[in-house]
Amino acid sequence: MTQPLWQKSGVQIDAKIMKFLAGDDVLLDREFFLHDITASKAHVEGLANIGVVSADEAAALKRELDVLATDFSAGGFVLDERYEDGHSAIEARLTERLGDAGRRVHTGRSRNDQILVATRLWLKDQLTVLQVHCRAIAQVCLERAAQPALPLPGYTHLQRAVVSSTAMWFAGFAEGFIDNALRAQQTATWIDANPLGTAAGYGVNLKLDREHTTQALGFARMQVSPIYAQLSRGKFEMAVLEAIGSALLDLRRLAWDLSLFTTAEFNFVKLPAEYTTGSSIMPNKRNPDVVELLRASYASVAAARTEIEQLLSLPSGYQRDLQFSKGSLFHGCRHGLGALELVPDLLARLQWNEVAMRAAIEPAMYATDVAIEQAAAGVPFRDAYRAAAETAATADQGRTPESSLAARVSPGAGNDLRLDELRGRLDQLTG
Repeated sequence: MTQPLWQKSGVQIDAKIMKFLAGDDVLLDREFFLHDITASKAHVEGLANIGVVSADEAAALKRELDVLATDFSAGGFVLDERYEDGHSAIEARLTERLGDAGRRVHTGRSRNDQILVATRLWLKDQLTVLQVHCRAIAQVCLERAAQPALPLPGYTHLQRAVVSSTAMWFAGFAEGFIDNALRAQQTATWIDANPLGTAAGYGVNLKLDREHTTQALGFARMQVSPIYAQLSRGKFEMAVLEAIGSALLDLRRLAWDLSLFTTAEFNFVKLPAEYTTGSSIMPNKRNPDVVELLRASYASVAAARTEIEQLLSLPSGYQRDLQFSKGSLFHGCRHGLGALELVPDLLARLQWNEVAMRAAIEPAMYATDVAIEQAAAGVPFRDAYRAAAETAATADQGRTPESSLAARVSPGAGNDLRLDELRGRLDQLTG
């Protein structure tokens, strides 16, 4: 391992302690490394603006940072156990190439604000991806909701309740994922604050050009207080995981529906072959394994959020505990976004079994229609309710699923889906 940035003369570092301190940091930092390089370039520009490095040194440092980014992306530079972490690797590379100019790059900053800004940039990217996936899911749902509606039993308490439709089912998840995209957008606005230049959490005795780094890195605002910059670590990460988790909660319920609908007992849905797998022992089986893992994916994101929350039982100021948040953050985001990416194609290609769905609609499922019609004609609703309950077994007389849906004129219901309104909300997000 290269010399740690904090190495002091006369101190011998115990190898076992050093290994424990480093942990998986250097591996996890591969995810954030390019953002760390980008922030380092902005920091160099800021140092040049206040005369800490010369214009020539700044140009050389930025050039070498670009070369490092290219080498890393191409596999020519590997972030491995030679370095304590990504920050150390950047400084070691610049010092190797540029000597004293490389040793100046850390002036006015700490590894604390380095990881804060690199992570913050990475989190913004994750929220952009989350918005893309949620909008794509909502778009597919709206497209399928606009297709001719097929009768579908509506359930409460997992019992057959009223007549619903495939269009209503898709419209429900469309609106859910529009809201999830909006939450991702709002979370991105909330975390869009630049912590670079707060150093170890108390500022430095240099007039750092934080306005420049804020603009250069594309942040909407500066995170002004150095103390709050440290307090926000973990808090902002949890907010991103909560936004992803919100989408996965809807996905979990969608996947539950599909898990039920694909059983032989329901037989409402046929999945694309790519979304099923075979049994290792039962030759007759095709299992909806992908759907089941989509249903389970929320657990990984919730676990990541919980781990970070437990690490936050801390006083103000930087504490090393939060190093452990990197792994949970990375794995939670990667797994959650990876699950959402699969959903648009699944929804676009699933096939409904109209015959089975029609056969599952029982006469009693029209009883609510009967009660509402009587109430609209002037019968007190509770009296109409009791009368409809007594005749529920024959409530289908003169009725069809289509007539039930056509009469459902309350906003959002079968005959008034308001798909244009939902498309307008989606367009506002994509505009």
